[in-house]
Amino acid sequence: MLRKTTKNQKSKQSSQTSSNRPNLNPNTNLKYWMLFGLLTSLAMHGFLAFRPGELLGSLLNQKATAATLPNTPTIPTKFLNNAPVPDWENINFKSFVFSSDGSIELPKAQIPGYKSKKVWKAGQSLDQVMEVGDFEEVFGLENFSLKDIEKLSSISLKNTKLSDFSIAKWQTVPELVKAIPKLANEYVVDVPPIKDLVEQTLNGAVGIGENQTIEELIEQNPELKEIELGEIDLSKYKLTSIPGIEKAQLKEFSNWQNVTISKVPGLNKVSFNNFPIVPVPQGNIVGKVDLPLKEVENNRQRSISGSYQEGFNVPCSQNCAHIELSGLGGLTGTQWMSGKFQKVRGGYGILGKLNGGKEPTGRHPFGKVFKQVVWDINEADGSITTAMFFRICKRSLFVNFGCSPYFIGPFPFLPYKEKSYIFLGTPLNVPQQPKIN
Repeated sequence: MLRKTTKNQKSKQSSQTSSNRPNLNPNTNLKYWMLFGLLTSLAMHGFLAFRPGELLGSLLNQKATAATLPNTPTIPTKFLNNAPVPDWENINFKSFVFSSDGSIELPKAQIPGYKSKKVWKAGQSLDQVMEVGDFEEVFGLENFSLKDIEKLSSISLKNTKLSDFSIAKWQTVPELVKAIPKLANEYVVDVPPIKDLVEQTLNGAVGIGENQTIEELIEQNPELKEIELGEIDLSKYKLTSIPGIEKAQLKEFSNWQNVTISKVPGLNKVSFNNFPIVPVPQGNIVGKVDLPLKEVENNRQRSISGSYQEGFNVPCSQNCAHIELSGLGGLTGTQWMSGKFQKVRGGYGILGKLNGGKEPTGRHPFGKVFKQVVWDINEADGSITTAMFFRICKRSLFVNFGCSPYFIGPFPFLPYKEKSYIFLGTPLNVPQQPKIN
């Protein structure tokens, strides 16, 4: 638009002043035309030498890539040795949102609450897909009681339905008593969900009188160990209609590992900094993003990225998009490969076979909670994005399926610019500079 306007303005000015110009003779006109032709020929030769089609395509591609790069961190941050790190005080499970649809198939198993297929949609948050057991080793969420969560999330358990705590759906009456020992001394008629469960599922059940305790009920009706509370509509009851349920730790309930995080009231609102096990930076090693390089790079041997299974010095032979780093201790010239192009072995046990046993290459600066992966690289403006990937772990009292590779994602994480600091964490084994013969 700017070029067209300028041309029109010049044309208009030319028409306005033409009457004041002297008439040029034919020889003068010929000289002007010859000069114009020469300049035009030179300009066209130079323009074609730059292959405008490729140049335009390159610019468009760079513009499209740049448009996907966040200008600011996608999560709250603070700084450690000048490098941005997550501010766990202001981060919870709802902070991470899927950017695309996905699903995975897990091995089938007859375990209460177990879901053999996970499906997610773009826009869903992490808590709607991941389960408490997926973070058993890293967050210790199973040590929370609902009362603990209420204090940390500002929810009201008095206004919560029993159905909102989905772990209750697959508990039997004996399992509830095991999780809440004092429940055994309660009278059946004083605990509406249990009273209604027995009346609706056990015709002629023994001992539903005013003086019948739940312990006596279990002793006289052993078949109760096969009947889950979810046989009745739990949305009709308040959570607190089962005395003491809010004081029991999650790990006291049967198959607690299988409860989706969003189905534990208030858990998705608790900041990571308030978890029983708080994620912390692994060490204090910081480097600088010296140079971002795209996938045309090949044969890079000084890698500091990889996986727990392959180690964190996995070299790259082709499509080696990466960031080259600088820093102390021989760090200068090392490479953190992009997991968008390089995949490495990950996971263990039965679930280790998911996703072909592969995960994006990367690092774990903040422990096993997630994997940080270099993702998009834009050489034009010297910027990169990184992404988070999570894994699924499954184990119960009798079965341990292990953990999947880190491939649940990507979730946008911290962006960086050329010459900015980046936290690397440990372990960090810096490969030696290759000798030049």
